[in-house]
Amino acid sequence: MDKDHEPLLNDKDCEAKSGTLYSTAADTPKCNFISARHALALLTFFGFVNVYALRVNLSVALIAMVNNTAGEGLDNITKECKEPLLNESHDDITGEFNWDSESQGIILSSFFYGYIFTQIPGGMLAERIGAKKLFGFGILCTTLLTMLTPLAARTSFTALVVCRVLEGLGEGVTFPAAHALWANWAPPLERSKLISFSYGGSQIGTVIALPISGLLCQAWGWPSVFYLFGAFGLLWFVLWMSLVTDLPKDHPRISSEELHYLQKTIGDVSKMRKTAKAPWGRILMSLPVLGIATAHVCNNWGFYTLLTCLPTYMKQVLNFDLSQDGFVSALPYLVSWFVVVLAGQLADHVRNKRYLSTVAVRKIWQSIGNQSLRLYSGERTFPVTDATRRSHSKRIYLRPIL
Repeated sequence: MDKDHEPLLNDKDCEAKSGTLYSTAADTPKCNFISARHALALLTFFGFVNVYALRVNLSVALIAMVNNTAGEGLDNITKECKEPLLNESHDDITGEFNWDSESQGIILSSFFYGYIFTQIPGGMLAERIGAKKLFGFGILCTTLLTMLTPLAARTSFTALVVCRVLEGLGEGVTFPAAHALWANWAPPLERSKLISFSYGGSQIGTVIALPISGLLCQAWGWPSVFYLFGAFGLLWFVLWMSLVTDLPKDHPRISSEELHYLQKTIGDVSKMRKTAKAPWGRILMSLPVLGIATAHVCNNWGFYTLLTCLPTYMKQVLNFDLSQDGFVSALPYLVSWFVVVLAGQLADHVRNKRYLSTVAVRKIWQSIGNQSLRLYSGERTFPVTDATRRSHSKRIYLRPIL
C-alpha cells in the first residue's frame, strides 16, 4: 500500500493494519435510521453552532450597547461615508455605555486572551478526563458566562473583560476535545467528511448568530441576545451528555455491525495512546508541523479579524442599520459552510479513488482555503469612498498577514 495514502501516524501502524483500513462500500454497515457516528457528527455540529453563536453575538450586541454619539475615533469616517453607494443607517438605538473605540477593541479581543491558553492543555485534558466531558463542560462554561454578560457589563468594564476572558478559556478546549473524540469514532476514509460536517457548525453558528443578534437587539434589547443563545447552549448540553460516549464500545445504541466496522478500521486508540510516546522534540522541530502551524495562524488572522470586526465595520463605516448589518456580515460564512461540507466530501472521494495521495489532498485544500481568504480580503474588504481613501489616518483594513 502506498504510504502517502495511509492516514496513520507511523509506518509500523500502517504495516500492522494494512488491508483493514480501506474497506469497500460493502463493509460499511447499513443503518435503518442514523448510525452512532453520524449522530455524533450531528451533535458535534450543533455543539460548534453554539460555540460560535456564543462567541460572535457580542460583535453585534456591542453596537447596540455603545452610545456612539459619545465616542470618538470613527466619527469622521461615518460622516465621510454617507454617500449614495452605501446604506444610510436608520437605527434609533442609543446604547447605555460610553466606551470609545479602544475600549470596544479590548472587549472584542479579550475573549482570545483566554482562548489561546487552553488550546494545548485541552488536548491533554481530553485524554485524561475524556473528550466528551471536556467538550460538553467547555461549552457549558461559555454558556453560563454568556448569560452573565449583561450583569458583568452593567457592573463594570473590567468585569465584562474578565467575563470574556473566562469564556475564551472555556471555548479553548472545544477543538482539541473534538479532535480527540473523532480519533475514536472516525474511520480513516470518512474523516474528512465527518469532521468537515461537524466543524461546519462554526460557520452555521456565525450565520445564525449575526442576523438574529441584530433583530433581537432591535426587538427586545441587547441583553436578550445573551439570554437566548445561552438557553440554546443549556439545551444542547443536556442532549450531549445524555447521548454521547467517548468510545464506540460504550455506546448503548450502536449496532453490532457498526461497532465491528469501527473496531476493524480504527482499532483500539486508547491502547495505542498508552503504548505510544509522543516524540515532542521531533514534532516541534518538524518542518511540516511548522508549516501547518504557520498556515493555520495566517488563516485564523484573517478569519477572526473578519469575524470580530466586520459587524462594527459595517455599522460604523458603511452605515448599515443593525438588522442589515447582521445579515450582510453573515453572508461570507454561509458560503464558507457550503464550501467546507463539499470540500470534505470531495477530499474523501479523491483519496478513496486514489486520484491523489492524502498528503497532496491536504496541501491542495489548505492552499486553496488560505489563498481564497487572501483574495477576498485583498487591500480592502469593502470599497469605501474617495473621501475615506483621502483620510489616511482613518483607514480601516480587514486583511490577513499573508
